[in-house]
Amino acid sequence: MKISGFTIIKNAVINDYPIVEAIESILPVVDEMIVLCGDSEDETNELIAGIKGPKIKIHHSVWDKNLRKGGEVLAVETNKAFQLIDNNSDWAFYIQGDEAVHEKYHENIKKACELYKDNKMVEGLLFKYLHFFGTYDYVGDSRHWYSHEVRIIKNDKTISAYRDAQGFRKGRTKLNVKPIDAFIYHYGWVKSPEQMKKKIKNVSRFWKDDEQLEPVLASSDLFDFNSFDSLEKFDGTHPQVMKNRVLQKNWVVDLDTSRKKFSFKDRLLYKFEKATGVRLFDFRNYKII
Repeated sequence: MKISGFTIIKNAVINDYPIVEAIESILPVVDEMIVLCGDSEDETNELIAGIKGPKIKIHHSVWDKNLRKGGEVLAVETNKAFQLIDNNSDWAFYIQGDEAVHEKYHENIKKACELYKDNKMVEGLLFKYLHFFGTYDYVGDSRHWYSHEVRIIKNDKTISAYRDAQGFRKGRTKLNVKPIDAFIYHYGWVKSPEQMKKKIKNVSRFWKDDEQLEPVLASSDLFDFNSFDSLEKFDGTHPQVMKNRVLQKNWVVDLDTSRKKFSFKDRLLYKFEKATGVRLFDFRNYKII
C-alpha cells in the first residue's frame, strides 16, 4: 500500500500559516509529500525548502488572480497538486496549511487505508474536526463549524476539489466515504487579533471582487474574537509538531464559553446535538456508506 500526501501553500510567512507543522504531522503516514508552492510575496519557498527528508517533493505554480469567486483558485491549485501524485499510490492524503493531525491517530489512519484499499465502493475517508479559535484553549462547538470532512481520497484522478477545496467530489457527485476514528485539528483562527485581521485582509483577495474587498481592507486592524456564537474549552493535547507554536503564543484572549449567541432555531438545534450527538439538517459534502 502506498499513500501520497499533498498540499498547496502561498504566503505562509505573511499569513502565519503552520504549514511546516501541517506537513510534518502527516509525514509518518505518507510515502511521499507533494507540496505545491504558489507565487508568494514572502519567504514561503525557503520555509518549505527547509523541511528535510526524502519524502518531500516541491513544485511551483502561479495562482490565477482572475479566479476570485468563492475561493475557486484554491480548488484549481489543489487539483494541480493532486495530479502530481505518483500514479502507483493507492491513497492521497490532503492537508491544508492551517491543519494538523495528532500523532495518536496515525495508526488508525493507516489501518483504515489498508482496510478499504481494495474496496472499490469506498472513494474517501472522513475525518472529524476540531476548530480552534482565538487561542489553543478554545474550540468552536456550534453549527457554524463543519464537523467532518474528507481528507483522504482514492488516487482516482477523476476526483477533484470542490468549491474552495474544503472537500472533494467526482464531477458533481458526492464521494462515497467511510468515517474513521481520527480528527483534523484546524488552527486557521488561532492568531493574535492583529495577525488574524492581517490574514483576513490578505486572503479576502481570493474570495471577493474589488467592490467587496474595499470595506474589508478599510476595516479595523484588530480582529474582534468576541464575535463567536459558541465555544468550549479544549482539555486535550495538541499534536507534538505544534508544541513550539503553543509555547510561543504571546497574546492573551479571554473568551467567555458560557455566552451563547444563537437564534431560537439554532439554540434548539445546538441543545439537541449536545444531548444526542446528532447534528440535524447538516450540509454534507459526501455520502457515508
